[in-house]
Amino acid sequence: MFTGIVEDLGEVEAVEHLGDFARVAIRSAKVTDDATPGDSIAVNGVCLTVTGLVPRGFTADVMGETLKRSSLAAMVPGMKVNLERPVRPEGRLGGHLVQGHVDEVAAIARRQSRERWEVVRITLPPGLARYVVHKGSIAVDGVSLTVSEVSSDWFEVSLIPETLERTTLGIKHPGETVNLEVDVIAKYVEKLIGGAR
Repeated sequence: MFTGIVEDLGEVEAVEHLGDFARVAIRSAKVTDDATPGDSIAVNGVCLTVTGLVPRGFTADVMGETLKRSSLAAMVPGMKVNLERPVRPEGRLGGHLVQGHVDEVAAIARRQSRERWEVVRITLPPGLARYVVHKGSIAVDGVSLTVSEVSSDWFEVSLIPETLERTTLGIKHPGETVNLEVDVIAKYVEKLIGGAR
């Protein structure tokens, strides 16, 4: 379980495609200072298992299903990625409950600069629209954000300078893809009241 508070902006060092999966090496000394093989690390909001430690980084295998259902299929050396270690029971829950299970891939539709922040509009896949509410939580590339506006096929988030500087959301352009994970509580509520499809 994660919180959506990005700890480090890592960098993809290598991607090796091996049939129906890929092996990636990611550079980040911060998220590996206490890591061991078998630990989880969220990479752009996708929970991956550490398969090995390399100098100043780690390796992970990305299964075919994950490549199909997330933007990790587009990883290339040099690409920046958001990284977060799992929350510890004694830790603070600074964002919201994030599982690291991507629901859909979406695209940045537009960016609008304000005096000290940016408003980013992101496409909203039809199957997720019912889970996204004004002032609700959503994880975008693993970043816990508050929905500032929502329509039937898009939603907006307002990004403060800290988020723009410390995450990939500060460098992504319109047309680029992002991983979305809606608030899991909304999905559980839907199932409990019998509305799940």
